[in-house]
Amino acid sequence: MASPDAGARKKAFDDYYGAAHHQGDVYPCTAASLPFLFALADDEATPDRGAVVRLLLSIGREAVDCGEHVYLAPEGGESTAAADSVAMMRERSHTFLAYAQDPDPVVRRAGIEGLGLFIDDADRAFGALRERLPEEGGSVERLLVVSTVATLALRLPAAHTAATAWLADLADDPRTEPDIRLAALVHHARCGTEHDDAVPAAIALLRRLAPAPEHGSGPTEGRAGTGSGACACGGGNGQETEGDGETETEGEDDAEGATRNGVPPQVTAAFEDLDRHGRLHAPTTSLLRTFHTVLGARVPERTALLTEQLRSRDRGIRYDAIRMAQDLITSWRGEHTGLVLLLADCLLPQDPYTAAAAAESLSVLGPVGEPAREALAAHVAAYRATHGPNAWAAPKALPRRAHQEAVMALAALGDPRALPCLLTALDGAVDAWRAVQVAGRLRPGAGELVPRLSRHLAVADMSNPWVGMGAAGALMYALAELGDAAAVPALTDALTTAVRHERPAIAASALKALTTFGTEAVSALEVIRPLAEAADVNLRAAALAALRALEHDPADLVPRLCDLLDTHAHHDAADILGLIGPPAAAALPRLRTMLTAGYEWTRVHAATALWDIAGEAEADTVLATLLAAWEKNGATSNNVLACLERMGPAAAPALPRLRTELAQARRSGRFGSVTNDEELQHTCRTVLTRLS
Repeated sequence: MASPDAGARKKAFDDYYGAAHHQGDVYPCTAASLPFLFALADDEATPDRGAVVRLLLSIGREAVDCGEHVYLAPEGGESTAAADSVAMMRERSHTFLAYAQDPDPVVRRAGIEGLGLFIDDADRAFGALRERLPEEGGSVERLLVVSTVATLALRLPAAHTAATAWLADLADDPRTEPDIRLAALVHHARCGTEHDDAVPAAIALLRRLAPAPEHGSGPTEGRAGTGSGACACGGGNGQETEGDGETETEGEDDAEGATRNGVPPQVTAAFEDLDRHGRLHAPTTSLLRTFHTVLGARVPERTALLTEQLRSRDRGIRYDAIRMAQDLITSWRGEHTGLVLLLADCLLPQDPYTAAAAAESLSVLGPVGEPAREALAAHVAAYRATHGPNAWAAPKALPRRAHQEAVMALAALGDPRALPCLLTALDGAVDAWRAVQVAGRLRPGAGELVPRLSRHLAVADMSNPWVGMGAAGALMYALAELGDAAAVPALTDALTTAVRHERPAIAASALKALTTFGTEAVSALEVIRPLAEAADVNLRAAALAALRALEHDPADLVPRLCDLLDTHAHHDAADILGLIGPPAAAALPRLRTMLTAGYEWTRVHAATALWDIAGEAEADTVLATLLAAWEKNGATSNNVLACLERMGPAAAPALPRLRTELAQARRSGRFGSVTNDEELQHTCRTVLTRLS
């Protein structure tokens, strides 16, 4: 780290982060290295001295978060590395006072933050921070001073009164810049002292912020945000530069999205998404995220704040508000039509970077995104009118991504106007995998989609270990969603190929897709029957499920399914037995035993099967089991409610729980998805209406 060679220093830092501070952890070796790091940081001749101080801060912050606990070290023994590191940081707290006044802004930022974490003398720390504010000329440093005062107030009760009073005065001071006043307002609220007028005051300050200088047609691909004020609006990171809206990117020649080095394009795109979602485009973004966290369940107030953010004159503020709006809508119930329409307003063809982000957010909103349908359709149509029918494969990456995201969001709403674009994608070599993800939503287009999806499935390389987690599974799922029995031959061939290549997971996916066609897939029985004896338990369960759907002959299936109840496929086996119904009565003793399992999901699958087989005789037991599981794990709610709906009048004792569910503000359901929560609410209302 002290080497005069930049390459050697970079390797040293990389090695340290990988070995001694991996994913932010603090190990005994991390604590042992602190004296050496402090020596480097205190030597003004050290190259990359700011990086050393940043590293010290990162170690100290993580150690403070860990507290005084004793942890298991990687070798298995007890470790006090975190507590030892905190103690050492506090012994050297005077150095952070010096760092906070250093001429190097990188050193100074780390020093300022350290004042809130490592100095136990509340008066001394608060005094040093208060003195720093007028000394700092940069917005990032000034915002950091304000946030650190709040950190200090939350860590040291002795600092709380003076610090919160200072924050309140700063927020009300008309001589102070609007961004600093906004920071003081937010961090005053963060300290637990917010007032009813905090959101209106924040909105008023947002309106006073001067917009960042505009360069080109929209925010650039910004740098990843760090701390409280990283900003990339108006300056790229070398990956993309804005000009006339036709943005060039690294990897521009890779329009096909083909597999590179054996890694599917889906995986590459996922990492690109992670990088993109970590970028900040305005200095106030971290601040506003903090404010939304503080506001929590106050959805109307958060909606008002986001409305102002999405209407801001500053493109960076508007861009970063897109993801915040998505997070609010996907996490909290409420009236979100206004926010959805504001997201739709971001679908501007002259700003493809922002348009892509808005379309991506709209695509995850499920039915809640319905108000944006016409805006999405207009955006897709306008782009095709300008760039022609092959717009999906446009040569420039940013406009291409914006168009593809809008098409996928439109298709996710089941809108047939997305169909021509999906057909173009499936007929070409550019990003066809994206089209596959949403093709199953367009049932009216099944006649044109099924042959194309079938062709893609026929050429999928079943011998490639990546295929099971990507292309083949997605293609099979799309074909099943479309529900056109013309897909049966292609799925049967895929099943045969997967078995030949000994890929049981892919074979099980093919079986699940065939199962959805019921008796229309009888032509596949010859391939399916031998798999009921497969050594792989999951494959065997999938084969038995397919045989039940295709033949409806339980006599031979029930004993085999009872055997599966003693394997890790017991959930699937219970579900199939429930579908068989009363003829599966032989499974009842084993299902009753499963009701005592420690895992609530096992109890839910057993209870639903018990109801479907035995009915009214088991109503009390089933109901008690389902409600207890739902109370313990909200993710079971969709399964529980589906059974309650089937139970009819026997579910009447559950009505108070249904009313409680509908009264809660936070979304629930499987995987935390909007679609599942909306389905959950719909089912609750349906059951309540029937039984009230």
